Amino acid sequence: PASLSSTSRPIDRAGASRRTGRSGRLDCGAAYVRAHSTTAQLPPRGAQEMPPAERPIEANLSKAFSIGSPRKGSGAERAASAALLAANLHATELSDGVRRTSRGPSAASTAPSLKSDPQEEPEEPRPDVATLTLPDGRAFELPVLRDAVGQMFVDVQKLHGLSGGACTFDNGFGSTASCVSAITYIDGSAGKLYYRGYGIEELAEKANFEEVIFLLLDGELPTATEKAEFVAQLKAHSMVNEQLITLFKSFRHDAHPMSIMCSAVAALSSYYPITDMRSRDQQALATLRLIAKVPTLAAIAYKTAKGEPVVYPRDDLGYVANFLHMLFAQPTAPYKLDPVVVRAIEVFFVLHADHEQNASTSTVRTAASSQASPYACLSSGIASLWGPAHGGANEAVIKMLTEIGTVERIPHFIAKAKDKADPFRLMGFGHRVYKNYDPRSREMRRRCHEVLKLLGKHDPLLEVAMKLEDIALTDEYFIKRKLFPNVDFYSGIVLKAVGFPVDMFTVLFAVARSVGWAAQWKEMESAEAVPRINRPRQIYVGEIDRKYVPIENRAPQ
Repeated sequence: PASLSSTSRPIDRAGASRRTGRSGRLDCGAAYVRAHSTTAQLPPRGAQEMPPAERPIEANLSKAFSIGSPRKGSGAERAASAALLAANLHATELSDGVRRTSRGPSAASTAPSLKSDPQEEPEEPRPDVATLTLPDGRAFELPVLRDAVGQMFVDVQKLHGLSGGACTFDNGFGSTASCVSAITYIDGSAGKLYYRGYGIEELAEKANFEEVIFLLLDGELPTATEKAEFVAQLKAHSMVNEQLITLFKSFRHDAHPMSIMCSAVAALSSYYPITDMRSRDQQALATLRLIAKVPTLAAIAYKTAKGEPVVYPRDDLGYVANFLHMLFAQPTAPYKLDPVVVRAIEVFFVLHADHEQNASTSTVRTAASSQASPYACLSSGIASLWGPAHGGANEAVIKMLTEIGTVERIPHFIAKAKDKADPFRLMGFGHRVYKNYDPRSREMRRRCHEVLKLLGKHDPLLEVAMKLEDIALTDEYFIKRKLFPNVDFYSGIVLKAVGFPVDMFTVLFAVARSVGWAAQWKEMESAEAVPRINRPRQIYVGEIDRKYVPIENRAPQ
């Protein structure tokens, strides 16, 4: 069998922090790149001409949104630095004829010394390597990369070429990093989620959604001036072309809203084309349009399915309040916006805005690797999110509660869930990534109880949900296996209590996650190097070298 051994060094956390020059903003990944890269600084990108403005306020785009050179020390700058990781690895030939991978020339000759004594000669950095030994005895040294928290990644990018065809196999990519990113980080064992280094629970408690949007796109929280101008830009882009509304009328009245969303978001590329995918200005404009228009499209899809007139956005409302207005208002009567409900949906959006390289986000990045339109990329993400194993989980929670029906039937279904031979599973409990409590659940649980108290609803399904919650938090079976209610459990209850039909649950998820998708797309496209197109390998198990047989000579199978 093949074997893999590794040698590595502990991370100099204090040194890495000093190198960033930002107290408390540890970025071992970027510091590591600077220490091993042949390029000390990124070349400045030339300014690109911005497309004609839709509204005069777009002239201030560059002031409120970081679309040119990244701010010094910002998440965008660190992400660009980290992107050099793969670019500075190259192959060398060993004297014994066995080929291996190693890092390029040390940055010592091109980068300033990190030592305090300027007279001291910089140390030659010793690369971390893992040795892969194949069954035929050949050994290959592969670079070991580290992320910002010190987790190791064996770089196998050159393995196929160096070995003459050997590949790694990772079904589902559970042990494979497909990109370098500075946007979101999950610590599954500790139950932590971070957006640009900020804990999700603190953001959900203190920030509004517009701040989180800016943070994910730009890498930093906005100043008061930046936020005001950014919010104004989002409002300026919230309208959609009137001709696009006719697209919705072509769908059947009972079409699933997610199928409508897939088509509508992709159709945006016909109305708002991008002429230069590498232009920072056009990248920023595309992300703003996407994030501003997706809620409008979702609301139109909802109204179309109900056969109601479209309600247009209002400039006097915030992002979430405007969305609820477009969903539930009528031309003849306004929708009464309750602050508790608005905040609950806002927290839902904050908690679902991004979640590392999940199925839909990696789908967006795969589509983007071909230089496809960002609108087409987000449409592919919506299609991936639609699946019940991904974005449809909160919808599955409500279907499960409907199947249980009443509180009296709960013990029967709990017994079924504990029976390994029974296919029934409780939806909304536990999480594939979080081996502890889902950090998003605490804040969503709080908002859930606030909404239920406010609305005073006595829905039998909500009573079943609250009883299930009590059992999961006290039953030793659930506690031992860490099967705590997750964010899908509580969000499904909140959305049902507010009045959303079940088939709109995943649409709301898509509205929130469109922010993360747009941020991931922008990070990928704004890198100095043109993204490499994704092209996974496969283990082929089909037939080889078969001969064509004329149809009259083919025997029945």
